[in-house]
Amino acid sequence: MARASAGRWVARLLVALLALFVLVQAWFAAQVLWVRWQPPRETAFMAQRLAELREKDPKATIKFQWVPYERISTHLKRAVIAAEDAKFLEHEGFDWEGIAKAREKNERRGRVVAGGSTITQQLAKNLFLSPSKSYVRKGQEAIIALMLEAFLPKRRILELYLNVIEWGNGVFGAEAAAKRYFGVQAARLSAEQAARLAAMIPSPRRFERNPGSEYLDGRVATILARMPAAEVP
Repeated sequence: MARASAGRWVARLLVALLALFVLVQAWFAAQVLWVRWQPPRETAFMAQRLAELREKDPKATIKFQWVPYERISTHLKRAVIAAEDAKFLEHEGFDWEGIAKAREKNERRGRVVAGGSTITQQLAKNLFLSPSKSYVRKGQEAIIALMLEAFLPKRRILELYLNVIEWGNGVFGAEAAAKRYFGVQAARLSAEQAARLAAMIPSPRRFERNPGSEYLDGRVATILARMPAAEVP
């Protein structure tokens, strides 16, 4: 009798957890559909960074200005794809070959030096999740990435990505980054400027403090060499 009662409670708990999981995914799906048509006013990353800034300065703000796809330099689109996700137009959210190579590289170095995340995965994390690392967060990131690929065209995914990613301390999106570092609009970025912004993406706040680092200059040269072959939506 006790076992039967315990079994019923376990079954109810599992049903409740499943129902919660479905509701959470439905909420994310609704948010993904919303950003298909509307630009986000704020992302999870923006909210977290703003909270961190206001711990030091209660009046702190973030720099963010949405610009449509056609007002972003094609150089920047090519540079970001060349730097972050060369197979962006080919995959459906995950670059399995890239993930395998990143795992091998990390194993050789004995630490995490490469992530293998696609532009779609990075967008999922930036829009809705936290920068913390956990299996739960990575799992949710994967589900949202699948939703983004299912509900949004590649052009919209790249448009969102270029508008919301972090490009410095409190700096988000291509327009704010172009003005912050080069004093121009995102539409007027040159190939070299675009490559430099793309090179900053893995660690924007660190590179913001060290803009002339030898490593960054090397990355810029590599990205410039790859840009002609990068295909953009």
